[in-house]
Amino acid sequence: MKILTTTITAILLIQSAAGAQELRRENSPARPNVLFIICDDLNDSVEGMGGHPQAKTPNLSRLAGEAIRFTNAHSAAPICGPSRASLWTGIYPHNSGFYGHNQNSNRWHNNPTLKHTKPFFEHFADNGYRIYGAGKIFHDNHNTEPLFNRSDGLGVFGNGQEYGPFAYSGNDSMGISKALRAHPVIPKQFGITGFNSFASIENVPEVMPDEENGIDGYKGWILIKGRKPLRYNTEQDRDPLPDELTADFGINVLQQDHDEPFLITLGIIRPHAPWHAPQSYFDLFPLDEIKKPPYLENDLDDCAEELWKFELDDGKVVRNYGMFRFQALQDSYEGDEGWRRWMQAYLACVAFADAQVGRVLEALDQSQYADNTIVVVTSDHGFHMGEKDQIFKRTVWEESTRVPLIIRMPDGRNKGKQCSHPVGLIDLYPTLVDLCGLTEQTYRDGGQKLDGHSLRPFLKDPENGSWNGADVALIAIEAGISVEQNVPAKVDDQHFSVRSKDWRYTLTRKGDEELYDHRTDPNEWHNLADDPAFSEMKATLNESLLSLTGRAN
Repeated sequence: MKILTTTITAILLIQSAAGAQELRRENSPARPNVLFIICDDLNDSVEGMGGHPQAKTPNLSRLAGEAIRFTNAHSAAPICGPSRASLWTGIYPHNSGFYGHNQNSNRWHNNPTLKHTKPFFEHFADNGYRIYGAGKIFHDNHNTEPLFNRSDGLGVFGNGQEYGPFAYSGNDSMGISKALRAHPVIPKQFGITGFNSFASIENVPEVMPDEENGIDGYKGWILIKGRKPLRYNTEQDRDPLPDELTADFGINVLQQDHDEPFLITLGIIRPHAPWHAPQSYFDLFPLDEIKKPPYLENDLDDCAEELWKFELDDGKVVRNYGMFRFQALQDSYEGDEGWRRWMQAYLACVAFADAQVGRVLEALDQSQYADNTIVVVTSDHGFHMGEKDQIFKRTVWEESTRVPLIIRMPDGRNKGKQCSHPVGLIDLYPTLVDLCGLTEQTYRDGGQKLDGHSLRPFLKDPENGSWNGADVALIAIEAGISVEQNVPAKVDDQHFSVRSKDWRYTLTRKGDEELYDHRTDPNEWHNLADDPAFSEMKATLNESLLSLTGRAN
């Protein structure tokens, strides 16, 4: 496996600029380092989380045995852009108005509130930490590199976000083939963009020329960034994949000598689409042995229609994107073969991501920093594997909102224990501010203080810790209402959900409701919102939701 180039290695060795010494505290060697690893689209298909029973994640399982696992952790906004903006700034979407509308161009750092709030990394650097980052941090690399490559020399950013490899025809402006339907492993309905491809990288794509449609022939894999080909001969003779480079970066940093405490943030892309991984990971999941997740026919019949239907300006009602993906799998193969093929690829990508996490953890454990580094591993949101006819995130149902969250403390306290209290990614910023002794001033004029709460009480006592946070985790998704660029969206135009220890309650923008009892219905199959027997519980959770968001009923 290749390591980082000599140029990047040299960058890692650059010393802090003059003046950075002023930011160091006298007791800086005693302050804990932080290794923060965030995967993309990783749901509860992790050993020990009760998700897919065939998941193979030995490294995350080992880490959980050395750490505290939060079994009821949730994303504040289960789609890439707003989830990461909320996580890294510590501000809820309802307080910033940043819910993800047009997320690729509507950027967090132009938001009237978020642009005045110091992101996680900036605040660490301002408190004397050296910050290192690689992979996918903010969505679409929104302003990521400037946050790390600081003028004071306290930060270094390695390789950036790269979703590839992709199959590529060689002639479209996106750098992704619009002729992917020619690749035999891709269902024909998935031929719109390369993000719907799933295959082992051993199955090298070959796009045949199509003169009538102006498509050049092409064979091989390509990366979006610079349209750079990815060389593949065999699994042992190939270019490293983007996540392998991200892990290499983290390993390289851990092998250096550091005079200041450090924060390393690594963004692992997989299992985000396209679902491509080396063949050895596919081999872990024989196709004929794949088990489908719990599934209820007509599950959506008692769900709020606003959560899965979209009404266009001409009055036409269309299914959401997750349903389109799921239906395409059904239409492209006989029986459930398409569904099982996709699940094989997703599980393979989860196992591949776990392997990269494991490589970095091994490097940490073999380093001089093993006994003074807090480890956090999580995901930006979950992902449906066919439940409720969805192959996507961006819903307020359990499989979309729930995330793995593992925190390992340097002193090994409460290792192997679990916390079932509902918490959120929103709580990680204040937790690390607390554990690392940073100043609490995380914003500039026009910004606001952090919305979450430190998880320290649960790290001390995972089962009975008492904290100042709410009894529910709060989740929001944008409802498709257009907003002007960089203008905060209205709270009343969004869908919200709260997850307590045993219940989920959802309120749509039009007032439709859902209520699920997780003690008897962990799959959220039976909506109890209209059942008078549960009106008191519904009213209690409704009050919590309205109190947290400030929206009208």
